[in-house]
Amino acid sequence: MTSHDLDVILLTGSGVLILAVLAVRLSVGIGLPSLLMYLGLGVLIGYDGAGVEFADPNIALVLGLSALILILAEGGLTTNWSTMRPALGFGVLLATVGTSISVGIVAAGAHYLFGLDWQLAVLIAAVLSPTDAAAVFSVLRTVPLKSRVSGVLETESGLNDAPIVVLVTAISVGEIADYGIAGFFALVVFELVIGALLGLLVGGGGARLLRRAALPAAGLYPLVVFAVTVLAYASAAFIHASGFAAVYVAAVVLGNTELPHRSATRSFVEGIGWLAQIGLFVMLGLLVHPSDIELWHIGAGVGIGALLTFVARPASVAACAAWFRVGWREQLFIGWAGLRGAVPIVLATIPLANGVTQSIDLFNMTFVAVVVYTIIQAAPLGRLARWCGVESDRGRDVEIDAAPLERISADLLQIHVPPTSRLAGVEVGELRLPQGASVTMVVRDDSTLVPHRTTRIRVGDELLIVTTRELRESVERRLRAVARHGRLAGWDLDPRPGQGT
Repeated sequence: MTSHDLDVILLTGSGVLILAVLAVRLSVGIGLPSLLMYLGLGVLIGYDGAGVEFADPNIALVLGLSALILILAEGGLTTNWSTMRPALGFGVLLATVGTSISVGIVAAGAHYLFGLDWQLAVLIAAVLSPTDAAAVFSVLRTVPLKSRVSGVLETESGLNDAPIVVLVTAISVGEIADYGIAGFFALVVFELVIGALLGLLVGGGGARLLRRAALPAAGLYPLVVFAVTVLAYASAAFIHASGFAAVYVAAVVLGNTELPHRSATRSFVEGIGWLAQIGLFVMLGLLVHPSDIELWHIGAGVGIGALLTFVARPASVAACAAWFRVGWREQLFIGWAGLRGAVPIVLATIPLANGVTQSIDLFNMTFVAVVVYTIIQAAPLGRLARWCGVESDRGRDVEIDAAPLERISADLLQIHVPPTSRLAGVEVGELRLPQGASVTMVVRDDSTLVPHRTTRIRVGDELLIVTTRELRESVERRLRAVARHGRLAGWDLDPRPGQGT
């Protein structure tokens, strides 16, 4: 490679990155996951578009798995444990038993209805069954859901890659017959349990280290956090346990520990997560040659995707929900929100890299199914969430952002008052915030004022509230209660010193 080649790569790469970031805004506006924009961008600059040729499945697999590690780390680091904990059992069951049910139903349908041989039928069922963490997390950013529902989707998408990677790899390298059914399930359990335990151990150790270490620059903390999550993956993979389970669990532990410079770390990992998604989806778009996709690939991809979406997925959700108190509308939404994205396409590169017969056909069918059903499922999610009663009120009545005040272990909350909020008209004193929290400034019409107890809040105001970190959740709940019910909203939180009644 010459310096001119490097210049061309940097010019192209920076241009693609800027276009991809701008595509995020467009995708949010039309209600579709940005992955479709990135895939389309990759196809446009690929072999059948601008002529950039990329056809090495081995490199694609390595880069794809690397990007998935970063995406899972970002997802875990931004997951709230208090949201995830009540849904943990249902999410884990969906990631294991539910995924197995989906694979079985889709494999049988692909063989008997679409005439695929058993190896190809099981492979396409396996690669399509797991939900995609990047797609699910991107939707959760735009569709506010009740914590129980979002916790189920986050847990499932974070953990269901692990058993499928084992299955697809075993079939692709010809080892599935060596295990037997009982041996294979024992292997999956071993990999998941040991991987999760290693993630817990490495994440806990990393948290203890970061809380005691005094690093010379704030920017070093996010780097160490990411390095710890990658260490968890590598440690598990080294002993043939599940690296994906390890990296996600380690990230959840780190993300829910009081670490120095949490806000800076969160911003950094979100940026890395977006970068990994953009690079992954553009690369997979480059790998696709639309001219090689035949009519039967489209028919089989759409048909098998329909079998998964309308039969296998609802059946697996219903079977797992039978162990929990989950209403049918909530089941309907969870089943519909199980989005596919980069994970199925990355998994399809495993048999491609191992030279499995008809692996090109598998890849093309997977690509068709992912594109078609991502559009079909993602577009109505917001309306479906409202109809199913799983949409959260968060973001409607009050918008809250926060910045850390590390030295005094406090947070600065920035509160925006939208037109629908009943905060408008309430006096500052009527907020009845607990001792340890106070409204320090109001930004109104491009000017600032220091409020009194009788200062009346208006629509469009920005309130700056300083609160100790231990009271932050209580303050946020109080603000949301007043925003929904007005000044007479009851104080229905756990009693703490200084709270109103």
